Amino acid sequence: MKPTVEEIGNLLALKRHERPEDGYFDGFVREFHQRLREEEARQQGLAGWWRKASAWFSDLGASKWAYGGGLAYATVVAVMMTAPRGAEEVSSPAPTPVSHEMKSVPPAAFEQLDALDLRPSTQGSTGEQEF
Repeated sequence: MKPTVEEIGNLLALKRHERPEDGYFDGFVREFHQRLREEEARQQGLAGWWRKASAWFSDLGASKWAYGGGLAYATVVAVMMTAPRGAEEVSSPAPTPVSHEMKSVPPAAFEQLDALDLRPSTQGSTGEQEF
């Protein structure tokens, strides 16, 4: 059953003097956005996670730029620390074989040691040795 033009005119004349309370529209918009976010938050998976993250960042206000800058700085530092370095630093000289030859000690060194007087005290105080 469709309302007639006279019924609609009477309804509009009756409702003309009704006014919503102060702040009604602000509360209405806030409640609408909150319900919209809750509906989006119910979504699962990567898309739901992304929407939650973007909603959280949108609620931060002006501080979101500070968080974004800090996150970008941390990302750049992490990439610089994990990136491979140049080939010059990686290359090392070829290893050289180690020689295990036995060399004889010249006999002159033994002769000098034999010539030393290592007795505790021939001259001077006890325990001191003069060379």
